[in-house]
Amino acid sequence: MQTQSIYQQALGADFDRLHPQIQRRFGLASSSEMAAIGQGQMSMIWNGGLPLRPLLHAGQARHIMFAEWGTQIPFTLENYAYRDAAGRETVTWLRTFQVNPQTKRRFDAYMVYSDQRACIVDYLGTHQHFAVDLAMWVDARGGMCLRSGAQRFYEGWLGFKFPRILSGTAEVCEWYDDATAQFRISVVVTNPLWGPVFGYQGAFTVEWRPMCATMLPAKAFPQRLERRA
Repeated sequence: MQTQSIYQQALGADFDRLHPQIQRRFGLASSSEMAAIGQGQMSMIWNGGLPLRPLLHAGQARHIMFAEWGTQIPFTLENYAYRDAAGRETVTWLRTFQVNPQTKRRFDAYMVYSDQRACIVDYLGTHQHFAVDLAMWVDARGGMCLRSGAQRFYEGWLGFKFPRILSGTAEVCEWYDDATAQFRISVVVTNPLWGPVFGYQGAFTVEWRPMCATMLPAKAFPQRLERRA
């Protein structure tokens, strides 16, 4: 039986307004027994400059952000769908950027649909310390757009909401370019105090690979599972 994807749950009837290729990408669910592996190039990766470098460096260890910038940077995007140990339908997003010939940087996220919050919750990084509410909508191109909202930090018994002034707002859009037969993506992270923090834009193609639950690689799972939404 086909499981409804978390993105179908979030968008409802608007899911059908997505471009067919975007529907396929965001229709990925554990019952699909497929993985979507993207390969492409970021035309630009940028950040807010020297004052923000300590913050960006701090995120590198847990695969949240990184300080490098540049143009024409190769990258891969891996999506895996499964049910986690809490029984939640989950989609893993693993982004790997070849920022220079010797260095790769990762940006990992694990998304679930929260009935409690009536939205998708995005757990950032390898240890799911940061939980972010996501608002989603369909743009005029049939692309999937999202904006981050409330953000929380969890570690052991500790849990608190980040003040807006200390957190970033991410705006992401992914759409399909029929002219080039490529997916395109744009990401911009800003902060009300610091302004632009981090972002990238680029294009990629996707290979669909058969991938049942027992075939998922270890990197498809977080190193620490956070059950709180």
